[in-house]
Amino acid sequence: MKPKEQSVFRNSLSLRSAPFAWPLLIVLCLATLTLWIPAYWPVALFEISVLLIAGIAVATGRTPAGGTYMPFFALAFVALWGCFQIVTGATVNRFATERVAFQWMTWTAFYYLGVSTLQEEALAKILRTVIVWFGFAVAVEAILQAYLSPGVVFGLFPTGYHEFVMGPIVYHTHFAAIIETILPIALFLALSDRKSNIFLGVSALLITAIVVSASRGGLIISCAEVFGVLILFQKNKHQGGRKIGSLVLALVGVTAILILIVGIETTWARFYSEALTAGRVQFARSTLRMIVVHPWIGWGLGCWPAVYPAFATFDPGAIVNQAHCDWLQWTAEGGLPVGIAMLSLAFWALRPAIRSIWGIGVIAVLTHAAFDYPFSRPAVGAWPILILSMAATAPVIPGKTDFATKPQLRKMELFSGVDEKPTQG
Repeated sequence: MKPKEQSVFRNSLSLRSAPFAWPLLIVLCLATLTLWIPAYWPVALFEISVLLIAGIAVATGRTPAGGTYMPFFALAFVALWGCFQIVTGATVNRFATERVAFQWMTWTAFYYLGVSTLQEEALAKILRTVIVWFGFAVAVEAILQAYLSPGVVFGLFPTGYHEFVMGPIVYHTHFAAIIETILPIALFLALSDRKSNIFLGVSALLITAIVVSASRGGLIISCAEVFGVLILFQKNKHQGGRKIGSLVLALVGVTAILILIVGIETTWARFYSEALTAGRVQFARSTLRMIVVHPWIGWGLGCWPAVYPAFATFDPGAIVNQAHCDWLQWTAEGGLPVGIAMLSLAFWALRPAIRSIWGIGVIAVLTHAAFDYPFSRPAVGAWPILILSMAATAPVIPGKTDFATKPQLRKMELFSGVDEKPTQG
């Protein structure tokens, strides 16, 4: 395929993909901005919209990129497993299982749309930039709201809570999970884009927002993400070590100034006032006992809150509706098959996430799920799934973020019509 023919093909692909990709991102952003609403209709509207877009994509013949099917199969398996539990009566709460199975169907459709409409890197890069600016806007509003109108979304809508309400997101762990998916993209743009100073400031503000949220796990993971992006960027020699060093110093300086302005007292107090594992160890032990009783088929997707009281070992003085470990909760609700399916997805995600560098936010959220519940809300869980779909379809760049063998590179080049040989390193 000649360069001119390649350009025409890519432009036509973008025109075919944009009508699906943009509505998908808009629907996700709107769902995020309405997370504070306690009613079910925003969730239902989000799920129906995603499934409707996916249905149109299927009808128009959109197919996933090659080599991206494994997460689709894993997510679809969990959704079908919930249907199996309903049909066989292997759930203690049919209604809860129906709702959660629908949630997994939505995530499956979301991933399908990502890998079938974001194959054109030019479009995907624009969307990633838009995502960074959306995260920046939410972070700015969240910081201002935390100090000017705590617990009042956009300064207009009371939530009934006073602490840890970050913008439109009532629970600070959910806020941290969204920022964790966006931060590596902002850092990557800061290191590779000509407008590096702008995205450096955006990255610093995202980190500051995590500090203001007082999410201890989010702060630890975000710091790890910064080191991860820098190490991977240096390893793949995108920039010289001196430039990366200067950018790191600038990032640290800007972040420190912003943190000094907003203050770190609340987060610092949380690190000392209560243990990070407070209650979580007891929840984990109870969940393990639940798994032992029904190891193969589980108690039913979404049924952990209904089953937990029978296995509780202490009274926290509040209603416990999550296991504070999505991994154990998935396994308890769906049995070992669901736990293995999600573990397989996580292992598969390592390669595209590390290869892209900006996709390591997926690994960050999956890690955060080991001691909290970022996947309890459809819109929050959709963010890492969207980034995973982008990383899975991102092109492999020889000598940069590529971990593939040279024969694999040659096969990819022949497929894309490029005649040049790969650069010898």
